[in-house]
Amino acid sequence: MTTPRIHLSPVTVREAAACMCDHGDVCSSYAPGHALHLIQARLAAATTAGWADALVTDVDAAHGVVQLVTLDGETLTLWNAGGAALEVQPGSPVAVHAQWSVLAIGALRYNVAQR
Repeated sequence: MTTPRIHLSPVTVREAAACMCDHGDVCSSYAPGHALHLIQARLAAATTAGWADALVTDVDAAHGVVQLVTLDGETLTLWNAGGAALEVQPGSPVAVHAQWSVLAIGALRYNVAQR
């Protein structure tokens, strides 16, 4: 008789995994706020109606947080582990694609998590 295997659900495994950016290395995760996946970038580029122009209102580079206000007056707080907060300063123009969680800073694109 064999011992039954314990199967972990993908959710449990994902929650237990640590991204390499937690250890000072390049992001190894495509979770919100980590590395930008190629498909995510292509979907955001293909759905141009989803982009909203915004201005940065505050930056906390130590924690990777960027606060911005869209031209429609919506306030957003975004987090990124890949250095998006190092690329902007208050008053910088940016664009955000809420559906695909992409922040555009000039030609740079970042995967962001909304807080």
